[in-house]
Amino acid sequence: MLTIYGVYRSRASRNYWMAKELGLSYTSVPVIQGRRLEDPLAADAPLNTQSPAFLAINPMGCIPSIDDDGLVLNESLAINLYLARKHGGPLAPRDVAEEGLMTMWTMWAATEVEPHAVRIVLTYDAGLQETESGIAAINASARSLRKAFGVLEKQLAKSGYVVGDRFTVADLNLAEVFRYTQSQKALFADHPNISAWIAACQSRPAFKAMMEARLQEPE
Repeated sequence: MLTIYGVYRSRASRNYWMAKELGLSYTSVPVIQGRRLEDPLAADAPLNTQSPAFLAINPMGCIPSIDDDGLVLNESLAINLYLARKHGGPLAPRDVAEEGLMTMWTMWAATEVEPHAVRIVLTYDAGLQETESGIAAINASARSLRKAFGVLEKQLAKSGYVVGDRFTVADLNLAEVFRYTQSQKALFADHPNISAWIAACQSRPAFKAMMEARLQEPE
């Protein structure tokens, strides 16, 4: 049985979406971010990323993690690559070349896109998006993202997908990273292939089901 540790309002959303795409049965164990709690180590604190019980699963104290019949994995994007490889189907690589490409694009998103995207999200989360420092931070991140947007725009021109000619785990992983940038309307307006692609990804029933569950969680 697959167990996913993490709330929907976290990077665990990627794994919940993937599990729904694959039609997997799973147990969800909500683990909240310790930074959201006044005292994450209090006796009555909910299970969180600083709880000893969770640190026994992921010593880094980050969500998500999974336990798949005894195999414990961390890192949301790697978890999705594993689930695709294990369960097969259209989301999985057809051959070793596709597997290499899916891994490459996933690592590219994690290193070249996510750091800038997260900076934008955290600025909004802190309510600083209209302050001088917040505007400067967002603008700097948006400028840094333009090169990556250009690279993906060109890739999507080939078939509308990241790898091959169909929706795969590569699209899911990248769509979840690029979702963090959707406040930047100008970036998407300047890259129509990305705009069409992320709209298609987010129109999938599994994504909508994940987002519905996410919106039901407290902020």
